Amino acid sequence: MKTMITFIFASLFLVSCIRESTATEDLMEMAPENATLKYSGNFMQGPYGNNVNGKAEIYEKDGTYSLAFNDGFMISNGPDLYVYVSKEKQPSQFVSLGKLKSVNGGQTYTFTGSINFDEYKYAVVHCQQYNHLFSYALLEKK
Repeated sequence: MKTMITFIFASLFLVSCIRESTATEDLMEMAPENATLKYSGNFMQGPYGNNVNGKAEIYEKDGTYSLAFNDGFMISNGPDLYVYVSKEKQPSQFVSLGKLKSVNGGQTYTFTGSINFDEYKYAVVHCQQYNHLFSYALLEKK
């Protein structure tokens, strides 16, 4: 009986990030006009993300940096999805840019502080509640 209960809880934990809870509409947000592209990378599938597509790009305009997901961005849905820039693919040292706005299309996130992109070189979509990596992009200098 104890084994069966453990199995049930383990199964629930493994599928917990599959439920949909993030918006699905394309917000059609774009990088700021006349901004300079500094870093870019293609999204790769993490252990819990499916149907991952698109690019993450870092832009700078007048000393302000923004992370933009291009209009081809797409990822499977899940609860509590957040956007991070991280020192590694599986984030343990990261800066949170807030909740993922949508699982489809263009969206931007503005950095409120200074970031060293030589150290924080990954853009990450991560299920914060269950510590599940959905997707990451290695940001390379342009």
